Amino acid sequence: MESVLKFSELGLAEPIVRAVETAGYKIPTPIQAQAIPLVISGCDLLGVAQTGTGKTAAFALPILHRLLQSNRQPQGRGDRRKIRVLVLSPTRELAVQISESFATYGQGSGLRQLVVFGGVSQYHQVKELRAGIDILVATPGRLLDLREQGFIDLSHVEVLVLDEADRMLDMGFLQSVRRIVADVPKERQTLFFSATMPNDVRQLADSMLCHPQRVEITPVATTAERVQQSVYFVEKPNKVRLLRHLLRQEGVTRTLVFTKTKHGADKVVRMLEDSNFSADAIHANRSQSQRQRALTNFKSGRTSVLVATDIASRGIDVDLITHVINYDLPLEIDNYVHRIGRTARAGASGIAISFCSPEERGLLTSIERLIRQRLEQRHDLPAFASEPPRQAHATGHADDRRATRGNDSLPQTAAVVQPRRAFSDNGPPANHSARRPNSAPRRPETPNGEFGGPPGRGPKRPRRFGKPNRFASSGR
Repeated sequence: MESVLKFSELGLAEPIVRAVETAGYKIPTPIQAQAIPLVISGCDLLGVAQTGTGKTAAFALPILHRLLQSNRQPQGRGDRRKIRVLVLSPTRELAVQISESFATYGQGSGLRQLVVFGGVSQYHQVKELRAGIDILVATPGRLLDLREQGFIDLSHVEVLVLDEADRMLDMGFLQSVRRIVADVPKERQTLFFSATMPNDVRQLADSMLCHPQRVEITPVATTAERVQQSVYFVEKPNKVRLLRHLLRQEGVTRTLVFTKTKHGADKVVRMLEDSNFSADAIHANRSQSQRQRALTNFKSGRTSVLVATDIASRGIDVDLITHVINYDLPLEIDNYVHRIGRTARAGASGIAISFCSPEERGLLTSIERLIRQRLEQRHDLPAFASEPPRQAHATGHADDRRATRGNDSLPQTAAVVQPRRAFSDNGPPANHSARRPNSAPRRPETPNGEFGGPPGRGPKRPRRFGKPNRFASSGR
């Protein structure tokens, strides 16, 4: 049930309320309405909620309120700001978005915040750290790197936030998180957020939190209620044609497509561009500037399709994503929840469509078991997608290249491919009246190393290496 409170009734400082309303928000989401008063009170918090429910504002707003109330500013010329708030994020994209939220809600507060992550030069990050900051948003790898170089001091941290904790562990950051937590004062406020609560995440929460208050908005591992979920059963070779078909439908304006590999994402983008779709990819092999540019173009509408791997499943906070398409089902089943959470955000509705090939049936069963519901099976398959995949020609040529490029309305019969001219069993190539003596074609080699000739060429001969054996005919 949606909260009837307003941000002005949650106990937030007036400048923060004004900044939130300027950003266009008036009514807090359920997790914001429940979490903000608890965080203001100073207790530890364990928040369990799906992506897209407003978790970032749920901790950013009360943290800004706390910093404004204490108002510890540098007193002398040699005194610089100390890091008082540390927010850990599993991905670069999510870290940037958290930092942008702090900047938006903290306008006019005089507080300074910085985001640090890998993949870019540390020069400007170090420069800002030396000048002094109040709030640091960071990915674990770059944070530890800068700490070991002596550029980061965590001994004055008052509030520690661990966002997307389950994703953090999935990406192998458990030991890094433990090292960072060991450097933060024990007397602190800890805010722990996760979309799911498997055992390893629960154990980490128990080790970090002290008598926490728990806020759980949706049951663990359930999907957003406003997401209409369905599945197409389609052969793998027909997935790209089905994707192009769906992207041409009315109402499909901003689409996020997920693949399981980086190479697969690039391949899908190339095939979509060949069909005149504006598409881009975002994955770990792209530089940080490329990833940020792709995300910016997608947000602005210059790109209508963004193809991503699971590294971006929780790092993309873009309004008005109408469709999420699982081109490949995720190998990590929990990622299904995070993928489709990119749509139906901030009270909007959305559509999530999955493509399931025969070899992915087991993954689909696991997903349905996790979310405790069966996906609606779509029966409106186009003719090309409902047919079995065509076989390649005997010559080794791929099936008609038009099946992967161009217009989906092409005839469904395979193009006629002329076979390569081959030698007959007993003579030269067709249309060749003569050939030079001793120019018979080489006979194919068989697995056992012998020459096996076609019918009519006589018995097989032993394979010879080097000089002829002069004793072969003497019986020695």
